[in-house]
Amino acid sequence: MAIATTMIVRLEIRKSVASFGDVASGIATAGGDIVAIDVIRAGKDVTTRDITINVQDASNGEMMSILSKMPGVKVINVSDRTFLAHIGGKIEITPKMPIKNREDLSLVYTPGVARVCTAIAEDPNKAYSLTMKRNTVAVVTDGTAVLGLGDIGPEAAMPVMEGKAMLFKQLANIDAFPLCLNTKDSDEIINIVKAVSPGFGGINLEDISSPRCFEIERRLAEELDIPVFHDDQHGTSVVVLAGLLNALKVVNKSIEDVRIVVVGIGAAGVSICNMLLAAGARKIYAVDREGVLRKDLQYDNQEWRKLADATNPEGIEGGLTEVMQGADVFIGVSRGGILSVDHLKSMASDNIVFAMANPTPEIEPELAEPFVRVLATGRSDYPNQINNVLCFPGIFRGALDCRAKTVNLEMKLAAAKAIASVVHPDEVNEQYVIPSIFNEKVVELVRLAVIHAAIATDVARRIPKDIDKDTE
Repeated sequence: MAIATTMIVRLEIRKSVASFGDVASGIATAGGDIVAIDVIRAGKDVTTRDITINVQDASNGEMMSILSKMPGVKVINVSDRTFLAHIGGKIEITPKMPIKNREDLSLVYTPGVARVCTAIAEDPNKAYSLTMKRNTVAVVTDGTAVLGLGDIGPEAAMPVMEGKAMLFKQLANIDAFPLCLNTKDSDEIINIVKAVSPGFGGINLEDISSPRCFEIERRLAEELDIPVFHDDQHGTSVVVLAGLLNALKVVNKSIEDVRIVVVGIGAAGVSICNMLLAAGARKIYAVDREGVLRKDLQYDNQEWRKLADATNPEGIEGGLTEVMQGADVFIGVSRGGILSVDHLKSMASDNIVFAMANPTPEIEPELAEPFVRVLATGRSDYPNQINNVLCFPGIFRGALDCRAKTVNLEMKLAAAKAIASVVHPDEVNEQYVIPSIFNEKVVELVRLAVIHAAIATDVARRIPKDIDKDTE
């Protein structure tokens, strides 16, 4: 499935040689869709127009070739709205108060700041009340597993991390700062994060390749006393569980009884399986390129060994085709095009398919819909988008507000149930099993659920004023 983008092309059209109709025809030939036309200058012989075009990324080159070779047409400028949104970066740091005079300077810097520094030196916990630590998260990556792009390096990963920081701020009012590290060495990454951790209230690991991400997160969680959360693992698993809880209501099945096939056993796949097991699932079949994981096989990957012991209770041999027979649920975090209509036909009735490979799902939704009861993808242009944005802002808001030492399993399960609860039981249907990322209830309900779970499991170091102790 191609990715659409919007571009603005400024053209000079010489009336005696070419017409706007010629231009429109050329754009259509290249697969473009004109959505707006602005006349910049209208002279006697030449008109200058800005044409806004929706176009598939793969067609950009063909379109510009057609327009540049068209007699009487001169391409003045081409602007891609996506690139324009990134010029100079997407985030900035701004002060919370202006410095207008010498007195202001003495308060925020020398000499007044020395008193604050001394107070923190005497009691390091005061960093939470006297610095930005209480509301700041580091978004850390080495650029080795960025979106569907893979190992593109720390510089190329920066736009994604900036976007993540924007979402933290807009959705949960958390200040987040990208840290893109120029190293792939796990020990070095761990040491760097530990070294910078005093300035942050939480660590969000992002786009670090598997299986290294498992060790990095585990060690940081053990060695730091602030929340560490690898969103590619746990954010995905939380939102998948939330959507599945509601999807199971639609088909009137229980998580304990359904047969669940999970395809793509990387960071997200492993975490999804573990989250489903924790939620009560008993019949999970984890499938990767090597086939379905089995207890009787040896795996170099430690996480696969653990999963092999906890899944595939009958010891089914083979791959996707074999485990799809009679399956109730398919969850894909792999690659586009691996699922066929025949696979869907072999599933149990009232089946559930979460085809989340991005940007191309494991099966095209249009192909799947006639053979699926509940369908979800990772895309925003279809119903039931499984998106991590539903998870991480609320989880970190709650963890920061109660100064949690960690993000534990109970907090993640609570977050999943909170996300699911946003969709009222009377509203749950095939087209609506997961709320929109713009639903204002999501962050607050996840925050409250996470705080209650943190308090109940003794990892909270503070009880926010709006939390009733008696409800614990």
